[in-house]
Amino acid sequence: LKVLCEFSFTVLRTPWREITWGGTRQALKSLKEFQPQNEEATHIRVLLYGPVGAGKSSFINSVNSVLQGRMTNEALASATTSDQSFTKIYQTYKVKKEGRGNFYPFVFNDIMGLEDGDGRGVRTDDIKNALKGHVKDGYKFNPSCSISAGDSGYNSFPSVSDRVHVLVCIHDANKSEIKSSVLQKMREIREAASDLGIPQLAILTHIDAACGETEGDLRNVYKSKHLKKKMGDFSSSLGIPMNCILPVKNYSNEIQLDSDVDALILSALKMMVDFGDDYADKL
Repeated sequence: LKVLCEFSFTVLRTPWREITWGGTRQALKSLKEFQPQNEEATHIRVLLYGPVGAGKSSFINSVNSVLQGRMTNEALASATTSDQSFTKIYQTYKVKKEGRGNFYPFVFNDIMGLEDGDGRGVRTDDIKNALKGHVKDGYKFNPSCSISAGDSGYNSFPSVSDRVHVLVCIHDANKSEIKSSVLQKMREIREAASDLGIPQLAILTHIDAACGETEGDLRNVYKSKHLKKKMGDFSSSLGIPMNCILPVKNYSNEIQLDSDVDALILSALKMMVDFGDDYADKL
């Protein structure tokens, strides 16, 4: 009886958001058939940003694993707990499709994590330039100096495909409050994207570590009172609407795919691609 009372105290009776569990076949089919509406766009570009250690590279790895149907490690996420950003280079990640030389028509860019204080982590001006397509693939970030016109890594004439079509903030649901200096950087990035009309989403990672009820059963994600509050607090602090915040669990310790993990990742990915495609179609 005590266990049941404790469970009812932390978990809602009915989920506050619906998701189709186990129904990954339709989502996979939709993504496999996807083509950008704008014929000038060879792909939809998704830019991931967020604090150090939030799980940006791990999310790319997880998406790749789900679409490949096996475990992968394409983005080489750091396994350390260091507060220094593991990602140093602006790199485009493609996802292989069936058939030699085929790729899904959406790509990811991972950037250095946002760090507390000046001169650490990626500079907000670099992200603003990336949004406009001015940062070339392979550019090495310099925490003390932003990229500018004339630099070898600067793209003076970005194409539709070079531009970012959807901006995604990655945040660790298991972390405490975001430091004020990091939050300010995140707001500046959001404002720059808003000025360009770029759609924005947020991904909350590590939802299993953040909530015992979700760790025990991932299907409790939209019943968890703790996670709902976390999402609400994050929405208030950054200004991203609740319906644009998606909780996921990245693959980390697993050696086999899990259909519930896949369902959350595919739900987030589908929304990213749809939002990005709508924006690219207007360019």
